[in-house]
Amino acid sequence: MRILILIRLAGRSVGRNARRSALTASAMALGLALLIFSRSLAEGAHEQWIDSAVRLGTGHVTVQADEYLETARIEHRLKADEVARVVEALERPEVRVAAEYWTPRLSVSGLASSAASALPVRIEGIDPARELLFSNLAEQVVEGTYLEPEGALQAFVGIELARRLELDVGKRFVLTAAGATGEVEGQLVRVTGIFRTAIPEMDRGLIHIPIETARDWLKAPGAATSVGVLLPSSRDTEVFHALLSEALGSLDGIEVLKWREAAPELDSAVRMDDYGDYLFHTILFAIVALAILNAIMMSVLGRRREFGILQAIGLTRFQTGLVVFMEGLFLTAASGIVGVVVGIALTWGIWGDGFDFSGMIEGDMTMGGGLIDPVIIPTFHVSQLILAIGFTTAIGTLASLYPAYRASRLDVAEAMKFEQ
Repeated sequence: MRILILIRLAGRSVGRNARRSALTASAMALGLALLIFSRSLAEGAHEQWIDSAVRLGTGHVTVQADEYLETARIEHRLKADEVARVVEALERPEVRVAAEYWTPRLSVSGLASSAASALPVRIEGIDPARELLFSNLAEQVVEGTYLEPEGALQAFVGIELARRLELDVGKRFVLTAAGATGEVEGQLVRVTGIFRTAIPEMDRGLIHIPIETARDWLKAPGAATSVGVLLPSSRDTEVFHALLSEALGSLDGIEVLKWREAAPELDSAVRMDDYGDYLFHTILFAIVALAILNAIMMSVLGRRREFGILQAIGLTRFQTGLVVFMEGLFLTAASGIVGVVVGIALTWGIWGDGFDFSGMIEGDMTMGGGLIDPVIIPTFHVSQLILAIGFTTAIGTLASLYPAYRASRLDVAEAMKFEQ
């Protein structure tokens, strides 16, 4: 019964001081709305960034030989029977339903030579039909076409490499690399298309050729240096990694890697960006916490006589402090509801189709091997909403503790003398 009375006292106090309550709740609601908006925008940017990088790279999950990540040499490859085991595992119903696409690649470092020059390159043998679904490189064509499934002596090259080697669509040039036997092998190919990714390393050093051509040329029938798997979201990586590892069982010499392990540069770039987000949110909530503390503290100092009367008619010091503390909780709850509504409306009502940063960015931006799209589509996760509400509740609760303590320490006689 006494608790109900204290709750009613706290509720009436919030209602009687509507302007003060509205200002305090507005600070918290704005902080929560900004957190929902900024986190959704950051998650959307990260997801687009990671998706762009893994499509051009190894996928969200990749299967490869044990030592290939350190050496990137063809001798550390998946042999034909091992590739068959990996494909069999990927085609299991429980694995296939969790993955979006998968593709094998046979990659090797070599030399591209034309009449104009010879340059070091990274040559990737790919399955053209699967690569169209897996990679977005085919969308970056500036001249010619992407590789055809039926063609053999095809090459898809970057625009800077084509410029340096003076290559045009239809021209032939020679690829040279060490094959699976250790012998240096040469392969004549013809340019079918030229791409531009805005990633300098790729535009001047990447060549795609059909994987069967690469296998014949490098004397590695049925082999692949990696099998990449693309997932619906990077958040599915952990679950799928465990699922695929279980499906493969214990295969000696083969490892299943998550994108953070297979692409450490991308992982480092994403983590650095996360730290920047955490710093921004820490500063934001410190400001919100100070605003709440100031508003409630001023309320306590301006109501000393009221608290004195409450103690004179029977409230203990603890109960007086509890009334102030519950006021803070009421304001936190109200601002939490408003903040969620405003945050969702701001994020998906106004910028649900994407937040365009192109006016603030000159040219294309790349980081960690991925192309950053200037139009960021917010990504919403229930865990983000729960986390945001939890942070706001914690800040509102902590900011109410000191004013409640100050209210509980008021001297009744001195408080009764205080004139408002």
